[in-house]
Formats: sequence, C-alpha cells, structure tokens
Amino acid sequence: MDCTAISIPYRQTGYFTSIINDYIEQAPALQPFYEHPVSWEGIRESIRQRQAFHTDRAMLVQVLHEQYASVPAGERVQDNINKLLNENTFTLVTAHQPHIFTGHLYFIYKIVHVIKLADILNRELPDSNFVPVFYMGSEDADLDELGKIYLGGEEVKWTTTQQGAVGRMNNKGLDKIIDRLEGELAVQPHGPELIALLRECYSASSTVQAATFRLINRLFERYGLLVLIPDHPKLKAAMHPVFKDDLLSQTPSFIVEKTIEQLSAHYKVQATPREINLFYLKDGLRERIVKLGEEYRVVGTGIHFTEQALLEELQNHPDRFSPNVILRGLFQETILPNIAFIGGGGETAYWLELKELFHHYQVPFPVLVLRNSFLFIEKKWKERAKKLGIDSSLLFKEERLITNEIVKRDSQVQLQLEGEIGELEHLYARIQGIAGKIDSTLSKHVTTLQVRAEERLYRLEKKMLQAEKRKFSDQQNQVQSLKRALFPRNGLQERIDNFSPYFARWGDDFISMIYEHTPLLEQVFTVVEED
Repeated sequence: MDCTAISIPYRQTGYFTSIINDYIEQAPALQPFYEHPVSWEGIRESIRQRQAFHTDRAMLVQVLHEQYASVPAGERVQDNINKLLNENTFTLVTAHQPHIFTGHLYFIYKIVHVIKLADILNRELPDSNFVPVFYMGSEDADLDELGKIYLGGEEVKWTTTQQGAVGRMNNKGLDKIIDRLEGELAVQPHGPELIALLRECYSASSTVQAATFRLINRLFERYGLLVLIPDHPKLKAAMHPVFKDDLLSQTPSFIVEKTIEQLSAHYKVQATPREINLFYLKDGLRERIVKLGEEYRVVGTGIHFTEQALLEELQNHPDRFSPNVILRGLFQETILPNIAFIGGGGETAYWLELKELFHHYQVPFPVLVLRNSFLFIEKKWKERAKKLGIDSSLLFKEERLITNEIVKRDSQVQLQLEGEIGELEHLYARIQGIAGKIDSTLSKHVTTLQVRAEERLYRLEKKMLQAEKRKFSDQQNQVQSLKRALFPRNGLQERIDNFSPYFARWGDDFISMIYEHTPLLEQVFTVVEED
C-alpha cells in the first residue's frame, strides 16, 4: 500500500501528558530519573552496562524452547532463540497484557517498533546481535480492560464469569466475537484470511495467553520476533531474592516512595507501590498479599501463611507469586539480556519511578524509548480533509476550533476586530493623557473603561463568528464526520480501534506499512496518509 508520512511533535497533538512531553524533550527536571538518553550513545552505554551483568541465558533459552514446543516457529525465530546463548546477543523488549484479539492498534505498533529497532541495530552494530522480544503480561487480572475490543467505535465485550489472571482463562465464548468479526469483515479483501487466523489461534489454544502467543507468532514470526510468557516457575525463581526482600522487608516500596516524593513535585504519579508488591497467583485467583501482625494473608480469601510457611511456598512454588507494576520491570530486566524497553506513555511514566530500585538490586536500567504513535488516514478521509483545506496538524484540534479556522479563512466578511481593538487602545491612551493632566487619580478610571470596552468588542467578535458559522453548516458536518472517523470516542485512533478492520482490508501490507514509517529514536508522532 502506498502511503505518505509526516511527523509532528508529541506536544503539538495535545494527547500526551506533561511528563511524557518533558521526557521526549529531555527536560532537566526529569534527567535524574532515567539512566540513558534515547540516542545511539545511550544504546551503546546500555550495552556496556548489560555486558557486566550476568543473565542465565541457558535457562532463558530452555524456557523459550519449551514455550515454542506447541507453536510452529519459523527459522528466524529459532535462530534468534539460539542466539540468546551468546554473550554478545541482547534483547529489545516491548510488553503488553494478552488483550483479546490484540486489543488496540498500539499493541501492533509497539511490536513493530521493537522489531524495526532490532533490525537497524543489527545492521549498524554488527559485532552484536539484537533480538526483538514481546513480553506478555499474562498475569494481569483486569478483565474489564483486557476482555473487550472496539469495532467502528462500538464496544464488543467478552462475557465470562472467570476470575484471576486473564492469561490463564480459557477461551470459551470468544468464538462469538469471532462470529461478529466475520459478519462485519469477511467481505474485505483479507477478511476470510483474518477470520481463519483468529479461529485457528483461539480454537487451537486452551488459554488466552496461549492464543495470544500463537496469534503474535503468526503475525510476526517472519521478522524473528520472540514471544516470552514470564509466568513460568524457572523464570520466577530468578527473582527469589527480590521477592523475599519484598515480603519480609518491603524494601521496594520504601525505595520507590522516595522517588515518587521527588517526582510528584512536578508531575502526576503513574503508579504507587504497596507495602508488599506481590500477588498470590493460583488457579482462578490473583489477589494481593498483605501482612497483618505476624501473619501474611491473601486479600479476599481465607488463605494465610506464617512467615516460614510463606517462604517455603516461595521456594517450592515461585510461579504462585506475581509481581505488580513496581516489580514487573525489574523481573523483566533480570531474566532478559535487555538494553532497551519500548513502552507507551503510561509505561514510560511508571518506569521513571524505578531507577533507584534497579540501582539497589544492581540490575541495569534500560534505555526507555517511547513507542511509536500513528494516525492512519485512509484515502477517502485524506480527500475529505484536503477538500476542507485541513492539514494534518489542524486535525488534532477540537471540532469547533477547526470549524473556526475554516470560517475565518473562507468567509467573505470581516470577522476579527484586531485593527479596531488596536485603534481603541490608541484612543484610550490619548484619553489617559488628557485625564491625567487634570487629575492623576482619573487614570485608573480610564483603564477600567478601556478594559470594559475591549471585553465588549471581544464578545461581539465571538458573536460575529458564531453568526457566520451558521452559513458553514455543511463544512461543520464534514468536520464532525472527519473527526469521528479519525478520533473515535474523542480519543487517539490507536487507543480505540482494533487491528482487525485494517488487516481485513490490507492484510500483511498494513504491518509492512507501519514498519516502513516507524521512527526509531526520533520520538515523534507520525501521521500516515494513504495515497
């Protein structure tokens, strides 16, 4: 598919928080909270730090081979798994929960970003190997978020009574959503291919995490992407010292709270630690562990442990302990030889709370790269915007502001009173001089009169614009339909739309297009227009 891309600053979109805008712009206030700049030098320094840290590569490769045993893995995937045994092989990671049918478009975007960055590093730094990894947060229990997708702006929700980690849930009932997708998308050029893929992945898998694993592998195996499910006893055993410290001493909470105290002077905090940052994970259960007196309890259940019994449980069943957001990154960087983490705005914000935690446990802190962001404009909407004379940067403004710009530009009458207000200022300046010669106390009164007069002119200007806008009702309606199509539910397209309508229309070409236009370390928002 032929497309044209332009880049605009994240801040200009109005959709990103101050902490993310400042991070991208390397604001001095944030520099103490990350290790490396997003640059080639930052990448090289991250590699140097990672080379000094031991990773159990043999264990990691063993787990990956085990997880891929039931999934056909392409040659590039197998090659990348085996490369991890080499000390000069490093990973680049993006992560997400097993959202049904991949959830939002950014799920796809962040994976493509990590793939392309690995490809470029393999080309530019040939003395090392770089492997892209998707790290699946399958232990997340937020079914309300992970169990729904949007189609045409409408919420489609998975109905199930299952509880606990979403990744461990069975797929019963998801076939109904696939039927819904088939009814809407089968007529598209790649619709039948998409439906066959979804049925294969979800019917051939016993759990949501297994289906997600299979789906991601099918979509990205040609790029050599590795999918890792960290919910594995051998992987979690590598975190035994940290988990034990969290349970007994609550050290992570103490460290991160100190960082949050510094960050909160300038920014809204993304994630707040608990006294204990582990969940108890078993069967259909994932609940917090709390300490009450000398006893440890699992919230909302009758499960309780003495300290000794809890440590025995951790030793014998490390897979029953699930880290929350405070410990998740440390877990990831402990088991993977990783140099860069590619995450969204929320992820980047909470990682900025964690550097001192990494320092305490002597684990290298990766380069934090904000994932790519896209607004994809189909040809029909591109032509609509062109007809209205709207450029890409203007699209991000509110409907009324876009319409105002059109009216001011195309109206045949004068709508702004800037010149008249300027003349008014000169008039009152002369009056000030006259009144001041009579009595200096009259100057304040003249200023008050001037302010009132200018306010009335500004109100008149707004009324003139509103009256003229009524003559532009057709353009208003077109702007409204354009905004609804490109910004569903008044949000960014990538945070609402599912990938399925795009894949049904363009197939793998859609992923190839995203790959082609993905920036690497530039950290800019990309608008892609179909030609």
